[in-house]
Amino acid sequence: MQIKSLFISAQEINAGTLLISMGMMEILKRNLHRVAFFRPIIYDKSKRDGDIDFILQRYDLDLEYEDAYGFDTDYVENMIASHKTNTLINQIITKFKKLEHDYDFVLCEGIRRSFLSTNINYDLNIKIAQNFGSPYINIINAKEDNPKEIYESIQIEDENIRAQGCIHFATFVNRLDENKYTALEKKLQGDICEKGTYLLAEVDELSLISIRDIIESLDAKEVLISPQDYTRSIKNIKVGALSLDNFLDHIEDGDLVIVPADRSDIILGILGAIYSNNYRNPSAIVFPLNMKMHPNIEKLVLGLEQFSIPLISVTTDTYTTAKNISRVHSRIRVNSDRKIALALGLFNSSVNIAYIENKIADSINEIMTPLMFEYKLFELARSNKKRIVLPEAVDERILRAAEIILLRDVADIILLGSEEELRENYLRLGLDLSKATIIDHRNSAYIQEFSHTLYELRKEKGLSYQVAEDTIANINYFATMMVQLGYADGMVSGAIGSTSETIRPALQIIKTTPETSIVSSVFFMCLATKVLVYGDCAVNQDPNAQELAQIALSSAQTAKAFGIEPKVAMLSYSTGESAKGIDVDKVKEATKIVREKDKELLVEGPIQYDAAVNQHVSSKKLPNSKIAGNASVLVFPDLNTGNNTYKAVQRSSGAVAIGPILQGLNKPINDLSRGCLVPDIVNTIAITAIQAGENECKLQ
Repeated sequence: MQIKSLFISAQEINAGTLLISMGMMEILKRNLHRVAFFRPIIYDKSKRDGDIDFILQRYDLDLEYEDAYGFDTDYVENMIASHKTNTLINQIITKFKKLEHDYDFVLCEGIRRSFLSTNINYDLNIKIAQNFGSPYINIINAKEDNPKEIYESIQIEDENIRAQGCIHFATFVNRLDENKYTALEKKLQGDICEKGTYLLAEVDELSLISIRDIIESLDAKEVLISPQDYTRSIKNIKVGALSLDNFLDHIEDGDLVIVPADRSDIILGILGAIYSNNYRNPSAIVFPLNMKMHPNIEKLVLGLEQFSIPLISVTTDTYTTAKNISRVHSRIRVNSDRKIALALGLFNSSVNIAYIENKIADSINEIMTPLMFEYKLFELARSNKKRIVLPEAVDERILRAAEIILLRDVADIILLGSEEELRENYLRLGLDLSKATIIDHRNSAYIQEFSHTLYELRKEKGLSYQVAEDTIANINYFATMMVQLGYADGMVSGAIGSTSETIRPALQIIKTTPETSIVSSVFFMCLATKVLVYGDCAVNQDPNAQELAQIALSSAQTAKAFGIEPKVAMLSYSTGESAKGIDVDKVKEATKIVREKDKELLVEGPIQYDAAVNQHVSSKKLPNSKIAGNASVLVFPDLNTGNNTYKAVQRSSGAVAIGPILQGLNKPINDLSRGCLVPDIVNTIAITAIQAGENECKLQ
């Protein structure tokens, strides 16, 4: 029977249910268009369920909150106490079946056993999954048990699930320390992956509470805090009771310091420590008893332009505050970029994704959403990791994107700049870029080699060695030479500089491939249910027929490299023989050249945009065309048309535009818009890594 749902459940608290739900949703959204999330039972319907809110927002599910759950614990326990269990199950099934009918797949998440009355002496989650016909995924929290106990739990739960008539889809054993992981790996042997048993190591940071966790749990007042501070992690709790000179010796990274607001010396000492290279960086200050700082100290703190520390206050005294904070549980929130990246990195490195995908393969269709395309990008890049150099590491967006790439294990990152300055910057932003390679381009041992290479490449153009040396001092030239000489596999730049500053070094150093006459670009236009490739919308102003043909061929190759079957439409204001003119003739000639150079490529032109993408229109204008109505690669006749069209589609339809992606170079160099956001940079880095992998395959 076709699998259309899965049921995830954990018995214990803090087992990582949301982590597994998130990982499974990543797999589902990568392969399916309409996916629903359903919790048959939530704790309290008067409060919004955290897991439902997270999944709906994170994956932009087309699902109302009220449709994402069945009933709360009060209703469930009353129904069971009234001997109406079957009625209850039928009510839950009715809600579930509606989702199953309306969506391609339903991911279900059960409720923890501890939230239900002890009078319920059976596993209600398994009973619900059985009646749903949903294969079952169980999660075991291994933190407090020894390897023998964990192994027995795996066997007992497997037998219990199968005995109750459920298909046992997988077991996730979470929060394993290194010794437990090694012991279980040996003990399970063939059960790992082959039978769907996956071991996940303990990642300490996922258990760390955030500023937001504290504010919500303690109903704290926000004294001074910026939007990015809410996700800061708390590693330790300290009480500022010592004198300042002694207290400074005990400051550590990630400290939350509880200190009375009248201890101005401690407050100023913490601020000084943040600005000093000789002390660690605390994460937050908490004032007990809702105390306020002295007006002069408050004035001083508010006058700091950057790198201020979050300040919050609570009503309780110091001792009670410390005790309350120690009881706060960590949550992964929709804006917790670091924790999400860590969680997904852990899931992807621990799970046999291909095995899971094969089990649900019957549900796959051809629809491609923006999220599905993004997931495919990450998976392609991760499968053949490359080194991407980012010359604009002074930009905060670049640093934040680099961390996401590293945490999700998409590519290796090289940052250019002073190691001391970059480290200071990323630590103050609360980032972890310790896995990135940092190269100071101004004092690098590569300078002489790079200068000599540039001189040899350009001396016939009149370049002197001194000018070559001066040119290599330019950060984009340095980064481009790293790619040329194999010290990096690709480069992403342009968040600060212009397009020409990114492309010029590439044209002079890396140059075009032997079969390519010009460098061009494409945008991946991620529409609601499909991804189209637009070329060229960023580089060539008015290409002639030969150049337009080359753009079409390059764009088709790019589409194919990213899993998009190339069906090329050569766009014009005319379809077929409907009009004549210089512009139409150019497109006709370009189409002819494309067909001569690649006889296997599906190409149509000249053709209007509506006939290229709309089957109803194409059936009238070009009824016998194999491409019309189904084009995936759209080649515009000039930059004016292409640039305006991609922006019009992006702004009017809400499409996600990824690009421009440069094509035709010997090695991948890609340009960013100066208005780019962190997700744009992340996607461009992933694409650059994939291009680098494609180049490697061509050379082998």
